Amino acid sequence: MNTLFKNHATLLAVFFFVFAIQGYIFPHCDAVDGPVVKAAKKALATGNVNHVLIWVRAEDEKEIKDLFKRVQSVSKLNDEASELARDYFYETVVRVHRMGEGVGYTGLQPEGYQPEPGIVAADEALEHKSVETILHHTGEKHHAHVKELFTEMVSKSSFPADDLKAGREYVAKYVTFIHYIESLYKGEAPKTDEHHHH
Repeated sequence: MNTLFKNHATLLAVFFFVFAIQGYIFPHCDAVDGPVVKAAKKALATGNVNHVLIWVRAEDEKEIKDLFKRVQSVSKLNDEASELARDYFYETVVRVHRMGEGVGYTGLQPEGYQPEPGIVAADEALEHKSVETILHHTGEKHHAHVKELFTEMVSKSSFPADDLKAGREYVAKYVTFIHYIESLYKGEAPKTDEHHHH
């Protein structure tokens, strides 16, 4: 058992090192402080994998569920094993999420990573349930649509943890809102008719 664990731990460490040294620019969902990893942490803390399944496609559920069970088992061995297993779980969830969006995975942004101002503003709007700050920084011609997207997102934000359909509907609205506000802050022509990577 010890030999098996050591080999497994070594493999996890190698994976973590390889991902960590990647020198790329990472989107919002790839950050350690981002929504996907936060959902993964909540899943592990509560023992309910559904908290993170809303961030992956239905066809990818089995991979995440199987890994979740293994992580729970390995985490009981010792603190080092738990940390390695959890890190690998975060990496895997984000990788699967990105692959579901049709984008390659390059690693996690470290804790404290600061995303684009528009993304920060959008997340703060959700936290405070208000878009007033965003409206002050955007043209009046966009206000109606900002309010519409925000209302749609908030209306989907409360759902039972085990209702994956409702959870994925919320994630879709969240991604649309985040990208729209990010585009406005960058001065780009916003697009809201497709799923964007963040």
